[in-house]
Amino acid sequence: MLSRLRSIWTIPDLRNKVLFTIGMLLLVRVAAFVPVPGVPAASISSLLSQNQGLQQFFGLLDVFSGGSFSSFSIIAIGVYPYITASIVVQLLQGIIPKLGAWSREGEIGRNRLSQLTRYITVPLALLQAFGQMAIISQLDPTLASNFNLLDKTKVVPTLGTMISLTAGTMFLVWLGELITENGIGNGISLIIFANIMVKVPQEIGSQLISSGSTGSGIDNGAILTFVGSLILYLAMTFVMVYVYQAQRRIPVQYPTKRRIGSGVRGGQETTYIPLQVNSSGMIPLIFASSILLLPVVIANFLTYSTNTTLRNWFSNVRVFLDSTNWWYWVFYGGLVFLFTFFYAIVVWDQQNTADNLQKQGAFIPGIRPGLRTDEYLRKVLYRITFGGAIFLGIVAVAPALLTQNANNSNNVLQAASLLIIVGVVLDTIKQLEAQMVMRNYSGFLS
Repeated sequence: MLSRLRSIWTIPDLRNKVLFTIGMLLLVRVAAFVPVPGVPAASISSLLSQNQGLQQFFGLLDVFSGGSFSSFSIIAIGVYPYITASIVVQLLQGIIPKLGAWSREGEIGRNRLSQLTRYITVPLALLQAFGQMAIISQLDPTLASNFNLLDKTKVVPTLGTMISLTAGTMFLVWLGELITENGIGNGISLIIFANIMVKVPQEIGSQLISSGSTGSGIDNGAILTFVGSLILYLAMTFVMVYVYQAQRRIPVQYPTKRRIGSGVRGGQETTYIPLQVNSSGMIPLIFASSILLLPVVIANFLTYSTNTTLRNWFSNVRVFLDSTNWWYWVFYGGLVFLFTFFYAIVVWDQQNTADNLQKQGAFIPGIRPGLRTDEYLRKVLYRITFGGAIFLGIVAVAPALLTQNANNSNNVLQAASLLIIVGVVLDTIKQLEAQMVMRNYSGFLS
């Protein structure tokens, strides 16, 4: 392994790609220390530490931004609006025929879809910046005095905050695309990966060091908990790698023509369709957590509402769905299971695999082309997705089985983060493998 790592630096263009990627990721971390003008970062950090519901709501965002939200830098909302826009564009491809046609036009169509994703990212980032500042300003009077889009005396600082956060998001998207084009790996995924890894030492320190009446020090109970958590996450990582690479290969035969002497004879070439067990990645985790956190958002908005009945109802729902309760994790695991099926079916419908096989004259041995092929592939997809859905549901609730304290709201973030880390590392290794094989070097996996 070490010799293969050293061989990367012997290839000039591959070495430049790796150095370029590292340089762009360092630039992301530099941007994390650029504050938003006019917003006291200390007030937001203190507010997050004191309000459990707010910490639960903004925890995923803080992880994806590498702690930039708690320090409220210009990249505080990270690339989350771009991820949302990408999911929206992907889902719309099955609804709007024009977008579906673009997805089948090759490189030109992909460029058009990427441009549309950027256009959608801007209003989503503005909306997310406004919503987050509205929630925070309701809980902090010092921020409320400077944030109000309907007050003409506060419009300029309000727009300044929203534009700064939106510009930070688009800056990250630009860096991510530069990494994808000139570096190694998917740029957006690598930025999220780097932001997650930045918080790992802080998380380890917060678990090992506890403050008591005699001061700060290492807690023996915390060490045992940390060791148990480490064993759990190592086991989860092993299972994630196994499931991430697991696939059901459906054999397919394509007609071919071969020239033999002066004549041409027909033949068949056998290949396969790889159906992934986990084709949804961590998207079901995001969907499920967003649904369960919606009552928290509404309850925070209705804190000062004059409608007592509505305020009390949402407050009770928020208490019922508190992450310290076991039924929260039951609902969460069930939603992850359902959204895994939903996303897998949506993506499958967009691919039109059975129709494409029939147009190419290909067929699955023993299965008639057309409708029968589609029914067979869907049956296989449902079966393997059932296993993938159970896997994601267990991954989502597994951290809660180890620790039962007030910080359980962060365990879902660790589960989602672990999925991202595993996926990004495997994809990056595969790209390095492909680059080295092209240059007649043995890769990491060979």
